[in-house]
Amino acid sequence: MADILLSEAEKTFILHGVRDNVRNDGRSCSEFRPIELELGLVENANGSARVRLANTDVLVAVKCEIDNPSSNFPDEGKLDFFVDCSANATPQFEGKGGEQLAVELAALMSRAYQTRESFNLSTLSIIKGMKCWKLCIDVLILECGGSLIDAISMGTKAALADTKIPKVSVIGSDEGSLELELADEADGREEPLDWHHAPCLVTLNKLEDSLLVDASAEEEACCAAALIVGVSPNKKITTTSIPGHGSFLADSKVFTRALNLAVDVGVKLNTALEAAIKKHQTLKPPPRGFLD
Repeated sequence: MADILLSEAEKTFILHGVRDNVRNDGRSCSEFRPIELELGLVENANGSARVRLANTDVLVAVKCEIDNPSSNFPDEGKLDFFVDCSANATPQFEGKGGEQLAVELAALMSRAYQTRESFNLSTLSIIKGMKCWKLCIDVLILECGGSLIDAISMGTKAALADTKIPKVSVIGSDEGSLELELADEADGREEPLDWHHAPCLVTLNKLEDSLLVDASAEEEACCAAALIVGVSPNKKITTTSIPGHGSFLADSKVFTRALNLAVDVGVKLNTALEAAIKKHQTLKPPPRGFLD
């Protein structure tokens, strides 16, 4: 998603490396860059995570609010994504360009979490048809160095794993109405979310006949087509998106190969991320890196 200018010599160097399955940072075409993870960085949030994917750096915070459920889904809670493309991350985020990208990224994350296979919103219901939890998921992009939505999806899943919501008691008043009582954080009566089925999004960039996993900003500038696939740990595809002008749909064999690769990479990424999250939750001080 980064828009940078490369010379013809730089593009040729990248292309020759991809043809030999040795990219300019030493990776094969199907490998991620080293990833670092930190949890619990935002004190005024119910959960938070920071993910660094080489030169891509995102911070995700989850805040829980009590809301009214939708009339179409009275027994479900809500997820609300907001993305802030900081102009400090890259000059391309200045002005309306960053605003438009932020809207597109938030919409893509919302689609990835629409199905119960990715996140069961019924677990956020408090009183059917009356009250529910709304999770406000705020994403701040600190640095953009390629594969932005991949890092956002990892940060979102990790932040949800770090989130705990207060236990709610329903109390009847003298007037016959219902009142909600929230447990204090000091009471320790907080409940974790069921985050294990949340998807990771994998971006595949097409360069000639090669499919690149986790393309750097420089590699993205060389590629004519991209495919984004949301993959849950149980190999379910939660969303697909083809950004930009290039298309994978012109060749059904390439599209099928790309989907299969995305699922394979996505399952491995989910497994590695879940293992890293569990280490963070059990070890003090927690480790920072995984997939390195």
